[in-house]
Amino acid sequence: MTYALLLLELFWEFLKIGVFAVGGGMATLPFLYDLGEKTAWFTSAQVLDMLAVSESTPGPIGINMATYVGYTVGGIPGAILATLGTILPGLILVIVLAKFLARFHDNRFVNAAFYGLRPASTALIAAAGIGVLGESLFNPSLFEETGNIADFFSVGPIVLAIVIWVMTNFIKPTKKWHPVIYIAASAVIGIAFKLGGV
Repeated sequence: MTYALLLLELFWEFLKIGVFAVGGGMATLPFLYDLGEKTAWFTSAQVLDMLAVSESTPGPIGINMATYVGYTVGGIPGAILATLGTILPGLILVIVLAKFLARFHDNRFVNAAFYGLRPASTALIAAAGIGVLGESLFNPSLFEETGNIADFFSVGPIVLAIVIWVMTNFIKPTKKWHPVIYIAASAVIGIAFKLGGV
């Protein structure tokens, strides 16, 4: 495949994601998993890395992830085209809706469409969350290789998740900490885990 065709495919794939990923950045995750399997541009483990980078950098998650994938696959032009592909459908839709929604605000079909989109976006986000949870806390491929049940669980990430959950829900002084503190601390702990082989 030539570089120009690769860039065109990047734009097309992220244009489709931009059209169907209703509900924000987390709703793009199922589409990214599918895209990785279909194109072999990245693995499902790399999707988690992209998510971590996208969560800890300014800007919407879905757009950050598109930029990340585009840059990884096609350099700076790939990053620009993947990002444009992701935002173009939403941009067009918002312009059209802003023009016509006021006129159809009380239309029962418009209200029914939005009523149907809410559970769809909730389901996409929940599916993405469950997928991230499974990829982060469990290691079925290692378990299949070794047959050792202890290898099924990623102990370090499970402990980290429990500690953060307790700190954000039950310990009064840490409940009020800004999320950036947790993100930065988790990044440092993740580096330590990797260097320590956890």
